[in-house]
This record gives sequence, structure tokens and C-alpha cells, in this order.
Amino acid sequence: WRRGGKKRLGNGSMEKELEELRRSRPKPPVGGDFTLSDCFYFTRRGIESIVEDEVTQRFTSEELVSWNLLTRTNNDFQYISLKLTLVYGLGIVVRYCILAPLRITLACIGLSWLVIGTSAVGLLPNWKIKLWLSEWVHIMCYRICARGLSATVHYHNRENKPKKGGICVANHTSPIDVVILCNDGGYAMVGQVHGGLMGVVQRAMVRACPHIWFERSEMKDRHLVTKRFGARSQSICSRSCLIFAGTCVNNTSVMMFKKGSFEIGTTIHPVAIKYDPKFGDAFWNSSKYSMVSYLLRMMTSWALVCNVWYLPAMHQQDGEDAVQFANRVKSAIAHQGGLVDLQWDGGLKRAKVKETFKEQQQKKYSSMVVGDDSSSSSSSSD
Repeated sequence: WRRGGKKRLGNGSMEKELEELRRSRPKPPVGGDFTLSDCFYFTRRGIESIVEDEVTQRFTSEELVSWNLLTRTNNDFQYISLKLTLVYGLGIVVRYCILAPLRITLACIGLSWLVIGTSAVGLLPNWKIKLWLSEWVHIMCYRICARGLSATVHYHNRENKPKKGGICVANHTSPIDVVILCNDGGYAMVGQVHGGLMGVVQRAMVRACPHIWFERSEMKDRHLVTKRFGARSQSICSRSCLIFAGTCVNNTSVMMFKKGSFEIGTTIHPVAIKYDPKFGDAFWNSSKYSMVSYLLRMMTSWALVCNVWYLPAMHQQDGEDAVQFANRVKSAIAHQGGLVDLQWDGGLKRAKVKETFKEQQQKKYSSMVVGDDSSSSSSSSD
């Protein structure tokens, strides 16, 4: 699937491939046709999907071409040469004994001040001074946390930064994306409710700024979020909203964006984030690591290096629905960040493929076997 995934996602790919296999056999003059050799085509497609799955491989760490002095800490130690072994050992001493204590101290200071500062600001009345203090506390704490990760961020095209009241949509790799973007400005965030350490931070942040937290599993709550989102976008005094329309995907691709963020009819400010995997793996595999263990892994990496591109604002065109608008924004982000643009839903990380996708492929093959005329007549009779 990885080699020919894009091609196979196109319309008519099944018909073209089967026609190539059937070229040596003449087609019957009436109706469709069926040959037992078609079973080999579907068997091959199934094996390719298992061996090189285009979806599940996006939820694992990115495979690197070269060694980045971190591979040895993720896998079992393998002796290659004495020189590399010495470099590897020296790297462990530097990262775990020198950098990690300093980074953990800075991260604790940043998170503690974020909880204390936002809680204190939340006690103030809703005046302009509260909005200013809230933004100041957020930016200062995020910059301290960024120092705790040794983050080196390169911002491009800052003239396209989201203005107040707009919606900033970015691709999602890990919760650290929030730290990266909020270093360059204050945002009101929209995201999923978390427990543990992130839950404590979320509850403190919402006291100082009207962030929107919701449960993905509750559809009614998501509809409420859309209404609150629309009301917020109409407010002149509110900050720009930051939303990650997709789920966490590794640093190689962008998956389907949820259409709810694009149904409001306001200006969308796309942002592309691309991490440099040579210095650290920024992807958060939530099914494998907790938030605390993930942060510790990041703090024992060499650094967090990434590029951020602010793209020109985009508006929904006439005759364009929310899904088409979301796909257009996603394609722009993928093109700018050098990421693979995938049509798959990131919900496949935890759920099975919808039956409608299977039925769509079955209907295509059925129209080839039965014939288009028979298929259309049977559907009209039904």
C-alpha cells in the first residue's frame, strides 16, 4: 500500500488493474464477466495491505535512514565498533546526567507556574487586564517549557500569522505542538479532555482563558463545541483559536481532518509543523507511552528541532462543502510541510474500517461482473 497507495485510492484503479489481468481473454458480448483468476488479484491486494499497511504505520515512530545516536536507546544495544560504542556511551552520559536534570527542572518550573499563574488570573474580573495577563502568563510558561525541551523552532512567513478571532488549524504530532505554536503567540485552544498531569494543566488553564475541552466519544458534546466555537469566532476580543483537526500522526503524513472545524464559515489560518527526526522523535504513541514517560523520553533526546510555516488564510469557496474545504486545507499543509497527504481517517488508530468502505469496493466489482446495465436496472427495481 505504501508504494501504490495514492494510485489505488483513485477512482477506477480496480477496474484498470483487472482489465490488465484479463487482457488475454475476450470479454463476453452481453453483460459482465467473471473469472476465477480475479481471486488472485484480491489475494495479492490483501497481502500487500497487511505487509505494508498505509494506516497503522503512521502511528509508530518514523523509520530513519541514518543513525541519530538515539536508536541504541530505543532498541537493544548492538555492537558495531569500538568508536561508535564510545560515542554512544558518551551520549548517554550527556543526555541523562547533564541535560535531563536541567530540562526536568525547567519543565517543572514552567508547568507549576502555568497552574499557579492561570489559577491566580482566573480570580480576576473579566476585564481587558485579565486577557492581557492571561496571554502573558501562557506565553511565558510555554517558553520556559520549550527551554526544558531544548526546542529550536524556525518560524516562516510570520506575516500570515492568525489574527484575533480567526481559527488556526495545524497538523498534529504530539501535545508538544501546543508549546511550539504558543511560543509565538497566545491562542485559545480546542482539544480533548485528558486525565492525569494534562488534566490538571487543562483545568487550571481554563480558569484564565475560555479554552474548549471536549470528549471525542460524545457526539452531543462535539455539537456543543461547534456552537461554542462559532460564538467564539464572532467575538472581536477573543484570541485566535488553535485546533488540531486530526489525530496524532507520526512526522511523515497528514490524515483526514474532521469537518466540524470547517462548518463555522470563518477564516482558516493553516499552519504546517515539521520536526527534524535526527535530534529526537517528537511523535507521541499514546497507546504505548503515558504523558509523563513520553516527556521524559523527549527530555533525554538531544533536542527538539522543527520548522513552522504560516500559510495564507483560506476561505470556503462557493459550492464547497465542509469536507471539501477541510481536504483543501489539509492538502495545503501537507504540501508545505513535505508530508504525505492521506485520505484515511485517523480514527482507524483505534477503530475498524467502516462497512461503507468495504461495500464501495464490493459494488465496484459487482458492476464489473454483472455489468453496468444489469447493475443499474437491479438498483432501480430495488
